Amino acid sequence: MKFGIDRLLEDASLRAPLKGKRMALVAHPASVTRDLTHSLDALAACEDIRITAAFGPQHGMRGDKQDNMMETADYTDPLHGVPVFSLYGEVRKPSGQMMSTFDVVLIDLQDVGCRIYTFITTLLYMIEACAKDGKEVWVLDRPNPAGRPVEGLTLRAGWESFVGAGPMPMRHGMTLGELGHWFIEHFKLDVAYRVIEMEGYFPDDAPGYGWPIGERTWINPSPNAPNLWMARAYAGTVMLEGATLSEGRGTTRPLELFGAPDIVARDVIAEMQRLAPDWLRGCKLRDCYFEPTFHKHVKQLCNGVQIHCETPDYYDHQAFKPWRVQALGFKAIRRLYPDYDLWRDFPYEYAFGKLPIDVINGSPLLREWVDDANATPGDLEAITVPDEQAWLATCAKHLIY
Repeated sequence: MKFGIDRLLEDASLRAPLKGKRMALVAHPASVTRDLTHSLDALAACEDIRITAAFGPQHGMRGDKQDNMMETADYTDPLHGVPVFSLYGEVRKPSGQMMSTFDVVLIDLQDVGCRIYTFITTLLYMIEACAKDGKEVWVLDRPNPAGRPVEGLTLRAGWESFVGAGPMPMRHGMTLGELGHWFIEHFKLDVAYRVIEMEGYFPDDAPGYGWPIGERTWINPSPNAPNLWMARAYAGTVMLEGATLSEGRGTTRPLELFGAPDIVARDVIAEMQRLAPDWLRGCKLRDCYFEPTFHKHVKQLCNGVQIHCETPDYYDHQAFKPWRVQALGFKAIRRLYPDYDLWRDFPYEYAFGKLPIDVINGSPLLREWVDDANATPGDLEAITVPDEQAWLATCAKHLIY
């Protein structure tokens, strides 16, 4: 499999339209070539490419910020001498001064296939800015490690945020290059847009379902995205950022598990199996113990549930529904512990006056389902399946692979 960055570097004909133009790069730690050279270094070393600026998304170009809502400052790259602007600092959208530094922006970001992962919002903001200023956007495409399956409620109008760029479900099933096409159509943007496509990308094929297992090294695109299994589970476990339960930050398996000092994980798993066994297909749940070294429940022994989606023995790519698995985990805890203080309350990603769990889901619908003692799994299916089917129909024409 060849990623977009590798094809651009290998094929002079692809680079020909860039001759004489000033270029910016949007990148993070996972923006590397096949031989693990960072894309900024590789492009700067290319004689017919002129890099004049770079941009870092959330967590920064170097991935140095562990938690959410930790802003990154601008700086000058010490090796190449170009300004590196933060798109998660004083601004989220590039300013006019930033835009004046380039003619074409190359976007080389490893996504994980989830609406809340902010790199796709950064993509939208950059496309919008380029449409306004007459700049070109090139996406150097990379795999969606979560694959083609689509899952979750569609973000409702009025719930747009930095973790909700538009009306899409939680698990969107597209690559960054494909999403750019949808953004341009949906928001009616007039912009010069090109995708440097991958070669050999087959998102429906086992064992990696688009991720080249054994062929490409996994580099954390953000500090708590340590492996492919996290990416597979993330469309569900990200909801834990809106809950008092630990998502495993401060452990070696963040966003693959959930737990707290005051739950009994075996009881939670049993209740999940009783409520909706079909929602648990495609993965294996295991009760475990962990002690976070930072973040929620720091230095407290937590009993938790790990969601295993690693091996073909128990992983079924089409059957696995991480958003439903985590929703069911919340529902089981609410049923076992009716008065449990489940939902956090703070301005998540600067969305004031809204509960984080609602910002994450793009509406209160998931939380209301969890908290309604009479609501059944079938009730959540009834509002979610139409959203998923509508998205599949919408995005079909934008699929490249």
